[in-house]
Amino acid sequence: MATYAAPLKDMRFALRELAGLGEVAALPAYAEVSNELADAVLEEAAKFAREVLDPLNRTGDREGARLADGRVTSSPGFKEAYRAFCEAGWNGLAAASEYGGQGLPHVIATPVQEIWKSANLALCLCPMLTSGVLEALKAHASPELRQAWMPRLVSGAWSGTMNLTEPQAGSDLSAVRTSAVREGERYRIRGTKIFITWGEHDMTENIVHLVLARTPDAPEGVKGLSLFVVPKFLPGPEGSPGERNDIRCVSIEHKMGIHASPTCMLAYGEARGAVGWLVGEENRGLEYMFTMMNHARLAVGVEGVAIGERACQHALEYAKTRVQGRKIGQRDGDRVTIIHHPDVRRMLMSMRAQTEAMRALAYFAAATLDKAKHHPDPAEKRRSQGLLDLLTPIVKGWSTEQGVEIASTGIQVHGGMGYVEETGAAQYLRDARITTIYEGTTGIQANDLTGRKVALEKGATALAVIGAMREVHAQLSGRGEAFASVRVNLGEAIDALEAATRWLVESYEKNPQAAAGVSVPYLKLFGTVAGGWMMARAALAAEEKLAQPDADRRFLEAKIATARFYAEHELPRAMTLGREVVLGADSVLALEPGQF
Repeated sequence: MATYAAPLKDMRFALRELAGLGEVAALPAYAEVSNELADAVLEEAAKFAREVLDPLNRTGDREGARLADGRVTSSPGFKEAYRAFCEAGWNGLAAASEYGGQGLPHVIATPVQEIWKSANLALCLCPMLTSGVLEALKAHASPELRQAWMPRLVSGAWSGTMNLTEPQAGSDLSAVRTSAVREGERYRIRGTKIFITWGEHDMTENIVHLVLARTPDAPEGVKGLSLFVVPKFLPGPEGSPGERNDIRCVSIEHKMGIHASPTCMLAYGEARGAVGWLVGEENRGLEYMFTMMNHARLAVGVEGVAIGERACQHALEYAKTRVQGRKIGQRDGDRVTIIHHPDVRRMLMSMRAQTEAMRALAYFAAATLDKAKHHPDPAEKRRSQGLLDLLTPIVKGWSTEQGVEIASTGIQVHGGMGYVEETGAAQYLRDARITTIYEGTTGIQANDLTGRKVALEKGATALAVIGAMREVHAQLSGRGEAFASVRVNLGEAIDALEAATRWLVESYEKNPQAAAGVSVPYLKLFGTVAGGWMMARAALAAEEKLAQPDADRRFLEAKIATARFYAEHELPRAMTLGREVVLGADSVLALEPGQF
């Protein structure tokens, strides 16, 4: 079974040539950031992943997490690995330095996240959620709450979770019933929360839950939700864990994948009521939680990249070693490894091209996040925020859907051996499947994209991105056969995206249901074309670097070839998706519910 090796060469290329690491390093907040620093961080992360995280991935899948008497025991080796993770300072990589973090930009933290999740997704969901809690507290909590909770969350001594939905609510958070009754400076929380990733475990000395709940006089619907910090253990002397709070893990889910990540049902307030502290103001909880959710949505999008990379490596290793048949057209001679068969090569190229496109777009979004937070020019800051808002549902929805597809293709490369657990290929598909559901299904991401991010602003940001795509398209002229093919296919794909965007803007106000009916095809269309945009930029950058005397020719030529493959095999999907958006809305709603 292949050992995971972080694709450092492609990560460095994506950071420097496509994401704009240099632009982020030029921001006053990141004056100490450099290519050399990024390289050093990624190399150390790759080493830690290879030596500590990767060896536990398969055993975690087999052993899983265990629940007994309300306590969850993590998979063997996880507790020690998490401790080593925190002692090495990885937990606070992008956290604020004032609370003990290293304060590195998201554009560096994002490829590190990819490394963690490729090596061991189940374990690394725990620190991922903690980083989201830190984002929400930093943005919305009082100075006192921040000082009380953030330093230990940054160090990893404590972990964090998000508690949104309940058995009767699902994705409809207006149906949340958990109550919060004021008691002096604190609140008593009562209710049940479900699908809480790492909601109970033994890897940290405390768990800090961010919980959505309603105060007695709160208005109905999502406008009546407030956000509370509710810890597993109440703070004792000098902040150390004291009395156990009134929170109980009722069950953990029996899941398709990520078996080592406990997904918990938590009961709050079965006795006296769980003690919690209000974050910010009452009735603004969903607004605050969206800070964490949007952070998590980008992180989950990176999970699609990470699983795609891991499945790709696994399939490649198998294809290079599995001997089966002779080359097409040969009746005699030696039998060959399956990588010599054209259709296997096609599948491997598809996996590679999709993963590289997703990686580039995710890193580009991370750099946009850094600019939205720290650019000194207010106008550029606003522009970056608008672009980030548009990219977030695309990175989350498209990348996770692609991750599932890539993992499925990986099983196909293995043939029948991929369908049995012993080869390990099936785990990636099982683990990937939840990513399209985490932090809102693909349909929810698509509705957010079409409604809030495109229709509401009359397509302004989307059309600006399309304009940037056309600038890259123009640069492809006069550069040889490979670039001519990229140019033709990218141009047609951009046309399809622009036509679909204009149709959406015109149609949404008149018939929002019809627009919603084709919102997922639109999201996939945007992701596919944005991926092509990134791959075209990669080909242009590779050609420029080929002129340098010390050029890594094999890598750069492969970049151009992979961009051409993406243009010829992935971008044609855009034309079909564009037609689906513009012409397919009526048929989505043709049957009444009773006719199904």
